Amino acid sequence: MSGFDENPFGEPNINDPFSDPAIRRAVSSTPANRGLEDYNPFAEQGSQGTAQVRGASNPPIYGGIGATQQPATLQPSNQEPPATNYVRTPQQTVNTSLGSTLSPTSDQRSESGWKAGTEEDIRNTPYYPKRNNWPPLPDKCCCQPCFHQDIDVEIHTDFQKVVRQLYRLWMFHGCILILNVIGGFILLLCTGAFSTFGLGILYLILFTPFSFLCWFRPAYKAFKNDSSFNFMVFFFVFFFQLIVTGIQAIGIPGSGTCGIILAITMFDNTAKGIFLGFLLLLIALCFVLAACGDLLLLTKIHRIYRSSDASVSKAQQEFATTFLRNEHVQNAASNVAATAVRAQMANAANQPRY
Repeated sequence: MSGFDENPFGEPNINDPFSDPAIRRAVSSTPANRGLEDYNPFAEQGSQGTAQVRGASNPPIYGGIGATQQPATLQPSNQEPPATNYVRTPQQTVNTSLGSTLSPTSDQRSESGWKAGTEEDIRNTPYYPKRNNWPPLPDKCCCQPCFHQDIDVEIHTDFQKVVRQLYRLWMFHGCILILNVIGGFILLLCTGAFSTFGLGILYLILFTPFSFLCWFRPAYKAFKNDSSFNFMVFFFVFFFQLIVTGIQAIGIPGSGTCGIILAITMFDNTAKGIFLGFLLLLIALCFVLAACGDLLLLTKIHRIYRSSDASVSKAQQEFATTFLRNEHVQNAASNVAATAVRAQMANAANQPRY
């Protein structure tokens, strides 16, 4: 009966292996959705059951005989990954105190990039905590710091060295005034002269804080804000500081300083005179070194001032905008003007009328 399946108009199927009915049934019984990669025409010809090809649609069996045919799955782990350790920069420390989050991208910045950007950002941010930290006093002290000073943050990197040198020079002036008091006390014990010791204490009490307020703080503000007005104040006061230090180094007798002239007058043939003369001469040399330091820093800062865009006209504008427009200054000026007007009105009322 197989001859009736042949196409009478086609070629004969003599010796064609695919004309066998068993092969045709195997082909027709193959699932349509099975791909060519998983197809095995001899899968159903086994003597014991059906043998299927292991592939993506039929994974292998694990667990031995009788195990359920299930694909292998990876069990999820309940362990959380370790937290990444970030190195916080000073800018992120300030932001963290204000409630901001840590940003990994900002941690990956290099040290040179931090030098260029972070200091400027910290210096200009309105949220930077400017707490008074100078003079450095303990928390339990009855007096509290009066100024905020941070050279590493508030001063540009190009001028930090100059400001530190100026700060050390101010501390050197204070140490010399302390040595001057010690020399005056020894001179009081040896000769009974009280003027050097008494005036030395007065100079220490007056010159140390006033020098900080009158020439160091204006220089600090000048480099911090690029202020022409503060530069002018610094040059004016520091020039007189140079003159006063030179006079102190000379050591005129009775002037209250242990200078060169006073040290020379103390030398005599006795051991006490030689010791006292060398001691006063050492203090006088310290005054000379301080005067030389004043001159060097004055010329150095003046050179920086000339190389910048600062000028006298800019200082006048800053004085008009900052000083004259200050609320306290305006209130004081208005009070003085009101007092003057009331005085004029009182004088006019007291004058006789004809």
